[in-house]
Amino acid sequence: MDYRLEVVALPVSDVDAAIAFYRDGLGFHLDHDVETVPGIRVVQCTPPGSPTSIAFGTGMALGEPGTTRGLQLVVRDIEAAREELAGRGVDVGEVRQLGPEGMDGSRFLFFSDPDGNGWSVQELRRDG
Repeated sequence: MDYRLEVVALPVSDVDAAIAFYRDGLGFHLDHDVETVPGIRVVQCTPPGSPTSIAFGTGMALGEPGTTRGLQLVVRDIEAAREELAGRGVDVGEVRQLGPEGMDGSRFLFFSDPDGNGWSVQELRRDG
């Protein structure tokens, strides 16, 4: 049995601002934005190259906006990722070394969405 994590729900206070941040700021693909029934709007966005999407909207019981932490993106080149995100207007921190120098997977940067949901970007140079 395979168990694939494909969607992570994210509480936001302003759906349109979240779409602008994730689509325009982070470059995520807007998969859909639909009002399934009156009062319930579901938005799904996917990071480039990722099999996992985020979902947010209105009328969904997802918790308090800004309370999600630990969402993590993985890239092969963290300096290029930081440059791209900053160039898109994302308030992204400096690259931080959180493990032994030269150890793969020990370089990170951090940012938050407009609600304060916390993200990290990890550099991991996997083969293949």
